[in-house]
Amino acid sequence: MSESSEKVVEFPAESSSDVLTALLRKGACELLADAIEQEVANYLGEREHLRDELGHRLVVRNGHLPERTIQTGVGDVTVKKPRVRDKRSPDEQESFESSLLPRYLRRTKSMEELLPWLYLKGVSTGDFSEALQALLGPEAPGLSATTITRLKAGWEREYEDWSKRSLARKRYVYIWADGIYFNVRLEDDANARQCVLVLMGATPEGRKELIAVVDGYRESEQSWRELLLGLRARGLELAPELAIGDGGLGFWAALRKVYSSTREQRCWVHKTANVLNKMPKSVQPKAKSMLRDIWMAESKLEAEKALGLFIETFAAKYPGAASCLDKDRDVLLTFYDFPAEHWIHIRTTNPIESTFATVRLRTRKTKGAGSRIASLTMVFKLALTAQKKWRVLNGAQLVADVIRGVSFVDGVRKKAA
Repeated sequence: MSESSEKVVEFPAESSSDVLTALLRKGACELLADAIEQEVANYLGEREHLRDELGHRLVVRNGHLPERTIQTGVGDVTVKKPRVRDKRSPDEQESFESSLLPRYLRRTKSMEELLPWLYLKGVSTGDFSEALQALLGPEAPGLSATTITRLKAGWEREYEDWSKRSLARKRYVYIWADGIYFNVRLEDDANARQCVLVLMGATPEGRKELIAVVDGYRESEQSWRELLLGLRARGLELAPELAIGDGGLGFWAALRKVYSSTREQRCWVHKTANVLNKMPKSVQPKAKSMLRDIWMAESKLEAEKALGLFIETFAAKYPGAASCLDKDRDVLLTFYDFPAEHWIHIRTTNPIESTFATVRLRTRKTKGAGSRIASLTMVFKLALTAQKKWRVLNGAQLVADVIRGVSFVDGVRKKAA
């Protein structure tokens, strides 16, 4: 018996991930529909007492509006919004608006955040359609290069408005300052590398906020002074209690002229790197461990002893490293005069460094943001997105004590005599 010559063509089975996505999409449709129906029921229930002289209700259901599609992280979700009819006089009528499904919503908030993140991660405007199709499916509408260009223009307007906002009712107890460099093409050829000056702050409630993002000239005192004077002119009159930054900034000279009462804390991450750079690699592990013993000491006295030991150990062979550490001795240990719960936040500028590592990735991938305003806008949008996930200060309730001027010794509230 001869074998059959027919070829059997096997089509690939639908992947488990596709099945899961379909289930998630179906579930999202049902949940959204149920939630909106409940919202309408609550709205009508609150107005059940509104009746005419015959006892008929004046606010009633009236079918549905045309079905529309919402883009979400699990694909397109279709939904029908219920229609409500208000039969009262025009002066008394109310218009039902769903808080879950605003009138002009076409994509979820998470999708709105996805777009700037793709751009900031290095996806060029022309590649957006391909990238989004991979994420949302081949029929994702309304996300062309033109859409992205329009979004970028909106981001620029948003940044300009944010940069001029009033700070009259703001107060920041701690501020973090840093200058971030990017290899970008600027209109000003005299300054080949743009320095973006970034300032973050901690509010009296212990929340971290982005305060300022501006471009400066080489982190100069003049650039920082203009930034700080601008903040004060917009209403930020009260001086922060403590500022944290790198020792090489022109920021410190500017701070003393604008907010003279603010105390200074040098960043231990920057200081460690600066000291180790002045030592051979063979001794860096030991030196790094000894530096850590300083800023991790339980008390200022123990920290001073550890600092003295470091200098005594390395001064003879590596005087540059010892001098780099010794010259900032006082401002490296300021944090001991603040609550111990806050030390993890105020010993370094990590809140800024961790956020802007992604911005540097973006500029490396694109070989430059193209212009001054594009670079500033990019930094601004990334920081605002990241701000939503910034940690509240540990021991946030102790910020009130810092504001009142309560004394802390080695991180512990000093008892009244």
